[in-house]
Amino acid sequence: MGHPLSSPEHARHALLYMWRIRKFEEAVEDLFGRGMMHGTMHLSIGQEAAPTGMCMALTLQDQITSTHRGHGHCIAKGADLTRMIAELLGKKIGYCGGRGGSMHIADVETGNLGANGVVGGGIPIAAGAALASKMMKRGTVAVSFFGDGAMNEGAFHEAANLAAIWKLPMILFCENNGYGMSSSTAKAFAIDDLADRGKGYGIPGVNVDGNDVVAVYEVAQAAVDRAKAGEGPTLIIAETYRWKGHSRSDKNLYRTKEEIEEWRTKDPIPKFIARAIEAKLLTQEQCDAIQNDAIEAIKAAVNESVKAEAAEPSGLLDAVFKAVTA
Repeated sequence: MGHPLSSPEHARHALLYMWRIRKFEEAVEDLFGRGMMHGTMHLSIGQEAAPTGMCMALTLQDQITSTHRGHGHCIAKGADLTRMIAELLGKKIGYCGGRGGSMHIADVETGNLGANGVVGGGIPIAAGAALASKMMKRGTVAVSFFGDGAMNEGAFHEAANLAAIWKLPMILFCENNGYGMSSSTAKAFAIDDLADRGKGYGIPGVNVDGNDVVAVYEVAQAAVDRAKAGEGPTLIIAETYRWKGHSRSDKNLYRTKEEIEEWRTKDPIPKFIARAIEAKLLTQEQCDAIQNDAIEAIKAAVNESVKAEAAEPSGLLDAVFKAVTA
């Protein structure tokens, strides 16, 4: 796509997609509150700059893997909002026919190989996609989004090691929001700088302000260029924060109100608006219109999804492999 501050078009894209992610998550929270969605949800309100900045450095052909907190990644990569909402509502027009729900949306057409309810589960999948790209000389990169908690999973170590020794075109993108469920990074790691983990695999480890879409894009683009030049993977640690609890049932007993309010002052959206206006790429009126565009797009997606046909329970196992025995 290009640098968020390189043109009015790119500035509009960055702001629009951050607003789309924010308004999508707010709509999902509202629908759950109304009893229209079931199961659980993992919101990424406050983390909008990380997926937006990373995906602005990618092409449509580049691939990503996502997490249980994956709505933002899906939207940033270009997914259809109606099909996303429909999936969460259990409708036939949803990405997985209403079977997968919040944690399992995939959209191969936009390069999204899927969200994953298993912590760290998407990391080796992205390594496999990167290996395929290298073997088939596609010239594409695979990005694995994951949280800080996934960095202590075996899947992270195994995938990072293989990506490093085989110089795979892969980016390990950690959204470090400070908590793996309810365990702080201070309690879960014996190191202060998570980017130092890269040294153990012989790859660059880069820290970035995950609430600054411009900074995220710049380190992401450097990592993409490195990967596509055959120089191997990069570990990016994007420091960010989720305003809401880990999931729907989280009462936030492990965090103080003061901590949450402090991070709210670091909201990535007004931070970027100020920079875009200062750079004379957007006016305040244009920024307001972009916000309204995002709101209207989410409203339309919700309205269409609510009216859509529900998935039939009888078809639940249609896409599941079943062994045939005599």
